Amino acid sequence: MIKTKRLIKSFTYAFRGFKKTFQEEQNLKIQSFVAVIVAGLGVYFHISHTEWLFLVLVIGLVLLMEFANSAVERVTDVLKPRIHDYVKEIKDIMAAAVLLASIMAVIVGLIIFLPYLVN
Repeated sequence: MIKTKRLIKSFTYAFRGFKKTFQEEQNLKIQSFVAVIVAGLGVYFHISHTEWLFLVLVIGLVLLMEFANSAVERVTDVLKPRIHDYVKEIKDIMAAAVLLASIMAVIVGLIIFLPYLVN
């Protein structure tokens, strides 16, 4: 049985986390801005359903990786006094994951939009 109050609390926490992360993380703001521009290009060029599918997936991947990166950064900051040698490495690895997702998104975007731009 679904408990409505618990469900509402869950969504409240999720939106609070989204708001906090968006307010504090510059990269998330940039990535969201780029996502809006890319979506606008998709509308402008009337891209196919399949192209939309890939765009939504890679945009979602980049944003999800940024949220995960932000969470891991906060956890490592809490652990910093005890495990300081690994904190930098953990943050670098998460930044690399976000970068890889972003590169993949750029490649998918180029594959989708280059034919429209060339024509």
